[in-house]
Amino acid sequence: MRRTLLRGIAAACLLLAAPPLAAPALPAPRAVLAAQPIGRTDLPWWRERHEAALRRVRSGEPVKLVWLGDSITQNWEKHGPPEWQDYAPVWQHYYGDREAVNLGFVGDTTASVLWRLQNGEVSGIAPKAVVLLIGANNLGRVHWGTDDTLAGIDAIVSDLRKRLPAAKILLLGILPSDRSEWATETTVAVNRALAQKYAHVEGVTFMDVGHLFMRDGRLDRDLFYDPKETPPRPPLHPTAQGMARIAAAIEPTLAAMLGDKPR
Repeated sequence: MRRTLLRGIAAACLLLAAPPLAAPALPAPRAVLAAQPIGRTDLPWWRERHEAALRRVRSGEPVKLVWLGDSITQNWEKHGPPEWQDYAPVWQHYYGDREAVNLGFVGDTTASVLWRLQNGEVSGIAPKAVVLLIGANNLGRVHWGTDDTLAGIDAIVSDLRKRLPAAKILLLGILPSDRSEWATETTVAVNRALAQKYAHVEGVTFMDVGHLFMRDGRLDRDLFYDPKETPPRPPLHPTAQGMARIAAAIEPTLAAMLGDKPR
């Protein structure tokens, strides 16, 4: 009996002395690339455009308005003919006398815009307003979904508010396209979430202008230049006429932000 008791005590002591079992390792949180700064300096044209943007903001010339985005924004610099590619007159009409800067870069995602902001493209300027139109390329080759794209847009808005505290932000929804059912559904989901999040955020106004590109409940392909190209591509980029619709629709809001008269 005594031997049995001693053996039991010894076994209990061994259990107490044994190290506790390690808790199962938790998976590391997934990095949201859409909300991380990712430059494209390996592309010569992109690097040169970024350097040109830095020269502009460092020139000392005043900047009252910034358009920030991807190719849809960069297209403001295009001239026609053809007529559907003649964006410059529309830009001149609405923004020519407003000390405006075009910071649109072909192919940029939210990550690349974030990189540009963190590498000086709005440093040293004090615009009254920023028009932000970004997110279309998140739904392209990189295939970043609703949550990631929202995180990327939120990161840009947060960064702009930190760097340009006096600027009002006009946040435009992702424009409709006809690339895939997934892209269409994600566009709707992102815009719905943005409308809810920024409904009452001071200094940020959200506008979904996608309805301007619809006719009889369907996408108006005539307002996009991609189908007009050779070979034709799915609608994604508005024509000059499509961009004129956007400019006219946002003008009352933008004029109020800038403190001047609507064009």
